[in-house]
Amino acid sequence: MKAAHYIILATIFLLSCGAKGIKGKHSEDPAKAHDEVETGIHIGQRAPELVFESPAGEKISLSSLRGQMVLIDFWAAWCGPCRRENPNLVNTYHQYMDKEFVNGSGFTVYSVSLDRSKESWVAAIEKDSLEWKSHVSDLKGWQSAPAVEYEVTSIPVNFLIDGNGIILAVGLRGHYLDDKLKELLK
Repeated sequence: MKAAHYIILATIFLLSCGAKGIKGKHSEDPAKAHDEVETGIHIGQRAPELVFESPAGEKISLSSLRGQMVLIDFWAAWCGPCRRENPNLVNTYHQYMDKEFVNGSGFTVYSVSLDRSKESWVAAIEKDSLEWKSHVSDLKGWQSAPAVEYEVTSIPVNFLIDGNGIILAVGLRGHYLDDKLKELLK
């Protein structure tokens, strides 16, 4: 085939696809493309919004933490494995709370309790020195709306989300959380 034929075929292809067909969805404005991410509970999806009350009765939304690396941590005062994991979580919080990440500034925890007793929940927060500010619960145990939304069937379980609310990892405990956060540092 001669060069002229290639030019004609290329022109026909370009005209039939149109500029948008060639650029594709992901080459458009990155902010817009990020808004098009599907909401769900799997890696790569935008974490579903949560808005629940703190022990003081203040509503705290997950989206209020946008811009930070956030660990959504499902736990309960009565859960032995959760309580044994809490010292690791406190250490990780202190180590990374002021760090800069690839897509987030600082690290915090959004603790979702599956407790039914406010007194037990608050006592566990104090006893385990869970110093971050975002502690929420609807005090409905396993029927908790956040647990249903995130399909939580056992605890502890967590979801690591970036500054845009995109789920990066699920079920990181102990050194696995530390390793993932190190990997995401700027």
